Amino acid sequence: MLWPALRALSHGELTSDQLRWLRGRFQLEEAPRTEGPGAAKSIAHRSFTDDTGTRLVLDLARTGESGWVFTLFYEGQRPSADTVEEHRALFRQAIDGLGLTLVEINPATSADEVLVTNPAPPGTPESAIGAHWDLPYDELDRVWPHVGLREDAPREVKEVKLRELMRTPAWSAAPSALRHQAEEFLRGD
Repeated sequence: MLWPALRALSHGELTSDQLRWLRGRFQLEEAPRTEGPGAAKSIAHRSFTDDTGTRLVLDLARTGESGWVFTLFYEGQRPSADTVEEHRALFRQAIDGLGLTLVEINPATSADEVLVTNPAPPGTPESAIGAHWDLPYDELDRVWPHVGLREDAPREVKEVKLRELMRTPAWSAAPSALRHQAEEFLRGD
């Protein structure tokens, strides 16, 4: 089974020459990946083994008319942090070099890699979604997994996700101890 170690989502238009450059840059086969999550959207991939013997698959997928997904998958043992960071740099260079707009990188290591959604304006039907606090937690450390973060996520990533949570209608119903901890966290206390 393949598991994503790193995923970068971007959007923008690419010419056939840019796609050809991208396939060459990542040494991708011009055949879609046939296994693992999202295989149906894959347009090119490359399988290889890292220095520790971990099987990796580098994949380029298309989502919608102008969405591009760069993913590093692994099978078995997780790739080393160095391997993941090397591919993060490669993905970012390609996205920037091709003039694409970065949407998110998961897992994020900086604020610009976090997808932030804006809540619906008050009074719209969508604003009622999530208007009630239904998490049983009043400790900030226990909330991180519910906003898609691991405990060891970088502080700036946590700040972005926390601010996003605090903009939701449900935040006003969160336990006061949790709201206090969140304010202290954002102040750096």
